[in-house]
Amino acid sequence: MAPSGTPGAATSEATASMPLVAIDGVVVDTETTGLDARTARLLQIGAVRLGATSIEAADRFERLVRPGVPIPPASTRIHGISDEHVKEAPGFAEVAPDLEAFIGASVVIGHTITYDLAILQREYELAGRPWRRPRTLDVRDLAEVAQPTLAQYDLDRLCDWLTIDIVGRHTAVGDALATARVFAALVPLLRQRGIRTVAEAEAATRQTAQRRMQTDHGLIVEGDAPAGDARRSIARVDNFVYRHRVREVMSAPPVTAPAGASVHDTIRQLLEKNVSSVFVADGSGEYGIVTERDLLRALDAPGQKGLETTIGSIMKRPLQSVSEEDFLYRAIGRIQRFGFRHLAVRNAKGDLTGAVTTRNLLRHRATTAIILGDEIDSADDVAALAQAWSKLPTLARSLLADDVDPRTVAAVISSEICVLTRRAAELAEARLAQEGKGGPPVAYAVLVLGSAGRGESLLAADQDNAIVYETGEPGGREDQWFEALGVYIAAILDAAGVPFCKGGVMARNPQWRMSAARWKDTIDGWVRRQRPKDLLNVDIFFDGIPVHGKLQLGESIWAHAYEVGRHNPPFIKLLSDLARDWSAPITLFGNIRTDGRGRADLKIGGLMPLFTAARVLSIRHDVRARSTPERYRGVAAAGVGSPQDIDAIIEAHRLLLGTVLDQQLLDADAGVPLSPRVEAARLSKPQREALRAALGQIRIAVDLVSEGRL
Repeated sequence: MAPSGTPGAATSEATASMPLVAIDGVVVDTETTGLDARTARLLQIGAVRLGATSIEAADRFERLVRPGVPIPPASTRIHGISDEHVKEAPGFAEVAPDLEAFIGASVVIGHTITYDLAILQREYELAGRPWRRPRTLDVRDLAEVAQPTLAQYDLDRLCDWLTIDIVGRHTAVGDALATARVFAALVPLLRQRGIRTVAEAEAATRQTAQRRMQTDHGLIVEGDAPAGDARRSIARVDNFVYRHRVREVMSAPPVTAPAGASVHDTIRQLLEKNVSSVFVADGSGEYGIVTERDLLRALDAPGQKGLETTIGSIMKRPLQSVSEEDFLYRAIGRIQRFGFRHLAVRNAKGDLTGAVTTRNLLRHRATTAIILGDEIDSADDVAALAQAWSKLPTLARSLLADDVDPRTVAAVISSEICVLTRRAAELAEARLAQEGKGGPPVAYAVLVLGSAGRGESLLAADQDNAIVYETGEPGGREDQWFEALGVYIAAILDAAGVPFCKGGVMARNPQWRMSAARWKDTIDGWVRRQRPKDLLNVDIFFDGIPVHGKLQLGESIWAHAYEVGRHNPPFIKLLSDLARDWSAPITLFGNIRTDGRGRADLKIGGLMPLFTAARVLSIRHDVRARSTPERYRGVAAAGVGSPQDIDAIIEAHRLLLGTVLDQQLLDADAGVPLSPRVEAARLSKPQREALRAALGQIRIAVDLVSEGRL
């Protein structure tokens, strides 16, 4: 098949990480003159586009094709197509351009798709058109992966198993519709088996497909394999907007004025401050905004009246804002979506701290490369969330290709996990309202815990979240509402591409959903009892960050954990003992120790001791920071360790993150489940030497935790 334009490497890589729940796919089926793909000719082709709409409302493509040969009566008895039906139909050469336009660069899905592709490939050759094999998924193979115990996997049996009615059996579009419904029903079953993306589905079905290619209709389909190497040329993005935060470019402090100020006075204020907007205080604690354009419109009033107009009567509300810690690409996305030129900037407490404008962003070479964050912000369903989330590997690959620090890439990934969780909470709130359960009974905050809270998540992240609500008792009215919220949040995140936490660290579970008072009591108990499970829980919580709701409520619990932790020497000692319980993954002969599959776990053997030691040191020295490098820099400022040692530790952290991320990008393309395990054999000699050196620096971090160095 030769769709218009040739998909590049970036398209292929983006397709590899595309979630099945939001796949850009076209389901194809053919009716032919016979079952032998080497001699059969095409009679009818049907296609159904998968996407945001329901399958019933999806776009469809259906064409009869004149085969140029007589149709055997036995074939007509199956599909009902006779010579009379096709005598006025166009030949394939006339149909092909419309088919290519309909499919485009989509993934082609079918039941026993190798047969349909073989038919199409032969028709292309006979028509003298170039053929390029599209990326495909076979529903028959996917069904075998999802349910290996079925006796048969033909379309009729699969529809019976999944209780799907087939309308128009043995017509091309009828079978395509049935296949589309089967695919949609298989997606959640595959997700239960850890198969979420196109590449993972391809990898899971590869052996099944290879076995079948030897037996299905005696055919082998040839063509270009669409899967590619992560090292191929990729679409470049302006990485500046992913490396710098809003606080670095915003105008500060914010310029404010009372609602009763006149247009005349406000113009004077703009000129004096050399700004283009003011935030208008309306007396209720909320703000609006008036820009220079608003003032010019007010001046359009005749005579003195325009100058005397109060700005409270012309201000715009609600005030759109971003966090000062957001990366610049998020501000760009919001400005583009709303069509604004000015955004307010707020800190973690919600206070106004500045303004960011298109002028600020242009001055700092911002572009519209990939507005991932705003796609998540504006997603109105799970499919849209999953589609936006699937772009992360492409973004990460592009940033690494531009030599962006892997820690910055991890911070971007973590930021998107936080935004994804926030949007999941908003969608969950909307669902509860639609069900008649109303809005939140009391103020609350959603926290993201663990590596995403530290800003160090990579592509294999799972869920770690919690809810703190203002007041309420376990099992009470408030708790029941937040339990339903937590269940929805977890389900939305899982469907979007962030799987359930295997350890159960999710707000849907009661131990991660409590009132502020009970959270404080629980943290006190964790610190006081010092059981292994309690230590794990408090470790995760020390890395938490509030992402939705009343953020200060979450910040207060985090601050409480630091306060009680640093004043409990036995607790710090036990944490220190755990941090020192580490051995380098290096063999006696200086090689990197691997498992039976030739992979080294760089989380347990490298990253974990680094971030655990940093956490312990930050608690002991009351360094209120979340990221591992910030914690090390903070304790260095307190006189712990030499500058050279701290720099070496931070550099080791950078190299380990980069090595794991590089492996995950390769695995994502190959459909291998993502993990922190790195294939040692693929590393070059200089890379292995650098990795061994980085692992050696971990001993310095572990030694800093020892009593003698504190």
